[in-house]
Amino acid sequence: MYTPEMLGLIKTVEQTRERRLKESFPRLTAEEKANILRSYHPDYMEGSMRPVRVGPNAGEKMPHAHVDLLESRSMVDVDGLSLDTIDYDVDVLVIGGGGAGTAAALLAAEGGADVLLATKLRHGDANTMMAEGGIQAADKENDSPAIHYLDAMGGGGFTNIPELVRALVTDAPLCIQWLESLGCMFSKDPDGTMNSIHGGGTSRKRMHFAHDYTGAEIMRTLRDEARNRGIKVVEFSPAVELLTDDHGQCAGAVLYNLETGQYQVVRAKTVIIATGGSGRLHINDSPTTNHYGATADGLVIAYRAGARLIFLDATQFHPTGVAFPEQIVGQLVTEKVRGLGAQLVNIDGEQFIYPLETRDAVSSAIIRECRERRKGISVPSGYGVWLDSPMIEIIHGKGTIEKELPAMFRQYIRFGINMAEMPIIVYPTLHYQNGGVLINENAESEVPNLYVAGEASGGVHGRNRLMGNSLLDIIVFGRRAGKNAAEKAKTVKLGKLTLDHTKRFNEELKKQGLGQRVAPILLPDYRGKISG
Repeated sequence: MYTPEMLGLIKTVEQTRERRLKESFPRLTAEEKANILRSYHPDYMEGSMRPVRVGPNAGEKMPHAHVDLLESRSMVDVDGLSLDTIDYDVDVLVIGGGGAGTAAALLAAEGGADVLLATKLRHGDANTMMAEGGIQAADKENDSPAIHYLDAMGGGGFTNIPELVRALVTDAPLCIQWLESLGCMFSKDPDGTMNSIHGGGTSRKRMHFAHDYTGAEIMRTLRDEARNRGIKVVEFSPAVELLTDDHGQCAGAVLYNLETGQYQVVRAKTVIIATGGSGRLHINDSPTTNHYGATADGLVIAYRAGARLIFLDATQFHPTGVAFPEQIVGQLVTEKVRGLGAQLVNIDGEQFIYPLETRDAVSSAIIRECRERRKGISVPSGYGVWLDSPMIEIIHGKGTIEKELPAMFRQYIRFGINMAEMPIIVYPTLHYQNGGVLINENAESEVPNLYVAGEASGGVHGRNRLMGNSLLDIIVFGRRAGKNAAEKAKTVKLGKLTLDHTKRFNEELKKQGLGQRVAPILLPDYRGKISG
């Protein structure tokens, strides 16, 4: 419930609403955008990064939390673990049970491969399930993959790898059709036409959605299909090390059973890493929208095997995380709220940024408004700004929020806040890992027989991802990884299984005086901490 002081401040927002409805707020110029990013985006905070000292990316700067993991030793006793007993022997091992991993498993099985999907938590416990806003695809008459390509490249600051963006936008319409054919229930008009809205940085309305639980609907569809097809799934069994053979090929993984504490050896002709991102590392001590398993496991094990990483110095902070009430600080307020017409305003009721600028620019503008201009609203966790959600009801009619944003409406009503009648308070929250393992358009890493898909990969989004391109990414590259891994497995001949690459990495750490920590960490440790 809002405090009396906050309720008083809302009156200022209401008094400026009529004027703001008539105004057209200007977009940032390229120069203005560059300046606001350099001055206020967390990526540019002094002292927030340091160079990693070992491995393929030695000398490159990354956030301290990532470097800490990459400079950690293996939790596996390399000399003591026997690789003679094979617990699972498959064509394709998929590591990760979210949207990318499940899509990969489905396509690999379609390609005739014997597939095992190993996941850290339950099948479907992933950021995919938590994604709210939508999935992009250029499938309307006024749109095209070429326009989608330009939007995605512009959103990433034109640093994206062009071949990956081309694959993303070209496959997009097919992926929507595929999901719908599996039973995914997107929001539609009475005549059956799919609803679509704008997202930040988009020039066309191409955001398809299922109310405000799009990711959950996609994950439900994929998981049900995997179960219907009888794909083997091992739950509560994260991969803690990749295996190679004596020819240097990726040849499987070591799983760790969270329930029994035992290791299991999986031999596989090809491996797909789809372990998601790293939000639970709380980079720059930020709250996060991510699920509890998002601890960068895939990056750690791929890096030790020789996979190069890219864009880990670019972290996406979603501009609208919950800033109040404090019980849900950091949770996502989907961009769809702004796509439907809600504006960001300061304590004086002034709009200070076009609401659908790219996420990095909007986040930076909110931080500037609170830190430099001192026009934020004081909350227990610090500061925030108003997101004037009642404007949606004024623009689209009474009942729109409860219809289009049912999950979010219920989230706030639990705390006595009716977002259809009162604005909500938001502040940037750690949301997405823009970078990851470098891949090509076939989802192949630089390590033979190792594929990567979804948030664990890097290069698709450049330095900043547009809304709706993450759910698209997991489907496009999950499918590509599964299809190509299954095809490659038909010709792979494996040699003797080894952990030699891990042993060499541990030795290099020792030479550098590193390796005091152990990784992957598997789950975040919040003991003794007040917030998470």
